[in-house]
Formats: sequence, C-alpha cells, structure tokens
Amino acid sequence: MTIKEIQDEIIDEFAMFDDWMQRYEYIIELGKNLPLIKEEFKTEDNIIKGCQSKVWLQGEQQGDTVAFTADSDAILTKGIIAILIRVFSNQKPADILEADMDFIDAIGLKEHLSPTRANGLVSMIKNIKMYALAFQSKN
Repeated sequence: MTIKEIQDEIIDEFAMFDDWMQRYEYIIELGKNLPLIKEEFKTEDNIIKGCQSKVWLQGEQQGDTVAFTADSDAILTKGIIAILIRVFSNQKPADILEADMDFIDAIGLKEHLSPTRANGLVSMIKNIKMYALAFQSKN
C-alpha cells in the first residue's frame, strides 16, 4: 500500500469512533501491536528528543525501503509511534520525505494531545524523515 492509502485507512478507522475516549483506547490498542525495537537499539542515540516520555526509534534500510521499529515507556505514546510506523515502515525514503501529514489533523490527533505530547509527535515525524533522508542520500 502507498503512504496515502495507509493514511486513508487510518482516517476511516478513526471515523468509526464517536468520542475521543474511544479513540484514545484505540491508540493504546495499536501500541500493543507495535513492532518493538530490539533491546540492543534502546540506546541514547535512538531516543527521540522532544518527547515527554521515552521513545526509541530505529530505522533500517531493507532493499529500497525503510523498516522502522520503536518502543516507548508510555502506553499512549507507544500507540502514536505505532500509527506513524504503520504509515512509514516499508516505504521508499523519497516517498517518506514527500509524504503529506494531513491525516494527523484529519483524525484530530494533534488537537487532542497535550502540548508536550504534540511536540513529541512532531519530533517523531522529524526523526522518521531524518532516517529517510539519510537512507536516500546513501543511494
């Protein structure tokens, strides 16, 4: 699936819920299915700066795509990074860099996060794009 198709799928999933408590529960549920980072990658270098809780992100080039794994010590944050990994993992670096992030507003995520969590979300996206940029420049 393309990044846009995955984003549209997520928008449809969030549209099924009537209120934000249900959406928060869904985000937490998504976090439980997060492709977890290996313990050896839970290092200071892989911690996303700007997040209130600890979030580790690892990107690995696999052929012409980038595969991401992550973990967090907070259940909601784990769900947020799980959504981003679902969108961007196994995509080409150029597609990640060009991706539109409107789906975040479409599901209402940013407006329902505390300012510190919203900053963390921006930092997560920035780190994902930095990995894509690094892998793209290798090719």
